[in-house]
Amino acid sequence: MNLVFLGPAGSGKGTQAKKLESAYGVVQISTGDLLREAVREGTPLGQKAEPLMRQGKLVPDDLVIGVIEDRFRQGGLEKGVLLDGFPRTLPQAEALDSMFARTGVRLDKVLSLEVPPSILVDRVTGRRSCPKCGTVYHVKAAPPKVPGICDLDGTELIQRSDDTAEKLANRLAVFETEIPKVKRHYGDRGLLAEVDGTGAPDEVFARIREALGA
Repeated sequence: MNLVFLGPAGSGKGTQAKKLESAYGVVQISTGDLLREAVREGTPLGQKAEPLMRQGKLVPDDLVIGVIEDRFRQGGLEKGVLLDGFPRTLPQAEALDSMFARTGVRLDKVLSLEVPPSILVDRVTGRRSCPKCGTVYHVKAAPPKVPGICDLDGTELIQRSDDTAEKLANRLAVFETEIPKVKRHYGDRGLLAEVDGTGAPDEVFARIREALGA
């Protein structure tokens, strides 16, 4: 099963992706994670992407497409892939079409998580993550056992530089400009399913399974 996850920051894509990985064996590929890793490692791509990410701006299509193609070349995707945060623009969607066509892979469904902006602000500004293992918490909805400390490895949690109300507003403005084109692209092919992303994670996951016909 090969899936695409659409949704703004805070829509719950990461949480639901983990559930889909467990249920279906697909491999989550998060462009955000790949880009942040490139920034941490100081690669040429990371150096180009870092200032844009700090400002909440879109990383240019050619850089994002490049990092996705690199991940596909690494392999290990035989059971299927879940693309989280890609494509975000129409050129990215068209590049993905070409990538799948070259490799004979079929895209099964595009899931769009729909969440009101007011809920997104609360989710994003309350988000904290472990810089060592990547586990994500929320100060109200999913706090760690010890405030500010990761349950798994005891590392001090951080708030990502782009998890502020101001940066979120920038990211939403870009998202709302570009993503309707992507949704039309997939909607015209009968691949798009819009899913209510509000409520408890298990409730959202049940809606996702229904959209997948599971």
